[in-house]
Amino acid sequence: MDPLRAQQLAAELEVDMMADMYNRMTQACHRKCVPPHYKDAELSKGESICLDRCVAKYLEVHERMGKKLTELSLQDEELLKRMQQSTGTA
Repeated sequence: MDPLRAQQLAAELEVDMMADMYNRMTQACHRKCVPPHYKDAELSKGESICLDRCVAKYLEVHERMGKKLTELSLQDEELLKRMQQSTGTA
């Protein structure tokens, strides 16, 4: 696969992953903060605050998980390199 195509696929995957995260966040926060039977057309102050906090927490956790997964991936790559060097394979 040529590098340009690989880069395009990676970009498409990233967009898909971000869309999935957004949809999950929207569903989770809506379920948590907005009652299933609407009383008003507009969000109440409490619902708005709940949604703001929910979104902030969701994004913070998502960012922390991304950093941790990146860290673990780098550790795995380093371990694999060391194992290959010790066995003499490239």
